[in-house]
Amino acid sequence: MAAAPAEKTAPLSGLALYSRFALAGAVCCSVTHGGLTPVDVVKTRIQLDPVTYNKGLIGGFRQVIANEGAGALLTGAGPTFAGYFLQGAFKFGGYEFFKQQAINLVGLENASQYRTGVYLVSSAFAEFFADIALCPLEATRIRLVSEPTYASGLVSGFSKMLKQEGAGAFYAGFGPILFKQVPYTMAKFVVYEKVAEAVYRKFPKKDMSDGLQTGVNLGSGLIAGFAAALVSQPADTMLSKINKTKGLPGESTTSRLIKIAKELGFRGSYSGIGARLFMVGTLTAGQFAIYGDIKKALGATGGVEISK
Repeated sequence: MAAAPAEKTAPLSGLALYSRFALAGAVCCSVTHGGLTPVDVVKTRIQLDPVTYNKGLIGGFRQVIANEGAGALLTGAGPTFAGYFLQGAFKFGGYEFFKQQAINLVGLENASQYRTGVYLVSSAFAEFFADIALCPLEATRIRLVSEPTYASGLVSGFSKMLKQEGAGAFYAGFGPILFKQVPYTMAKFVVYEKVAEAVYRKFPKKDMSDGLQTGVNLGSGLIAGFAAALVSQPADTMLSKINKTKGLPGESTTSRLIKIAKELGFRGSYSGIGARLFMVGTLTAGQFAIYGDIKKALGATGGVEISK
């Protein structure tokens, strides 16, 4: 007697699907950003004090270790991991969610035809909500990196800022973080989608092994990371500057940003770009590779594809 055919599992949808997207995004962002904390420390030092840290990425590593010890390279690891765990959940989960809402609104055919616009709008909305979650922890991280004696870690640094400067201090950099992260994320997702689409057009995804698909995610993510870093570098530098110290009494965030922009100039706004290209390219490649693999492991395959 022939065995009964195995029943096909219904594809996930709703909360069951998007919670898995969010978890995959949280893990991929926290692991990659947390793992690159030493590069981020050096990059931030170059942005905040380019006169002292003027020897590039490798030289910056040597300077930090010589002056403060190797442990200084892990400064801010706590808020980095926690902040990007939250941000990754909102960013990747939100991107998938808003992409589906666009499909529901305009229909699959129109969404596919105008998919670049769908990618841009979906990533922008997702990043806006992700930045609300990220901003307080990013402000704490930058304060810890810029003032090594400020506090011993995430909890003490967060508590000290809240007590001394109030909750508003955590969002002093919200404008710059939006200015940095929204274009960054838009470039990141659009370039990734376009590069992956071009590869799969020549080499169909269905014919590829899981390992080759991970390789495509890595390569597409690397190119996307370079593009995103170049687009967002000026705002990243301003964010580091505005979170380095608190403003003068009565000084608005807008006036502080204008003053910082004038002081930096175009060249100054790209301080640390070498370190950031390396960091963002590496972490973006890793993010998309990890995200794709975790989605498969969690069975999160119910999203609608609009690429051609």
